[in-house]
Amino acid sequence: MVTLTHTTKSIKEKDIKRRWHLVDLKNEVLGRITSKISQYLQGKNKMDYASYLDMGDYVVAVNAKQVKITGKKSSQKIYTRYSGYPGGLKKTTFANLLEKKPEEVIRHAVSGMLPKNKLRDRRMARLYVYPDQNHPYKDKFNSNK
Repeated sequence: MVTLTHTTKSIKEKDIKRRWHLVDLKNEVLGRITSKISQYLQGKNKMDYASYLDMGDYVVAVNAKQVKITGKKSSQKIYTRYSGYPGGLKKTTFANLLEKKPEEVIRHAVSGMLPKNKLRDRRMARLYVYPDQNHPYKDKFNSNK
């Protein structure tokens, strides 16, 4: 009689290796590039991906001011936030938010593409967004290559 043994090995949390990815947002379409960023943050680009583990990588996104959006969405897309007080609803368009806080546009889009579970905040903490080319993580990318 032949007995079958369990040969599939599941990855452990201590065995997860995190890499750094530099994403240039210059002249990229917002939705297309943020879906790639969310895949890096989840770790879906790795061979041993497991949805229940936080195995994503670090992502540094630069040139957030120069991200593009298709159609008339720059004037029609509305971002809202609410303070919790009466009359505390604030609305702003994509164009205004991109001018004032371009990193918030990217964070909002990536956050909406991540699964809504307990790992979301940890994954978002590994996303670093900068409005221009300058960032303090230049040494992280030289060691990977």
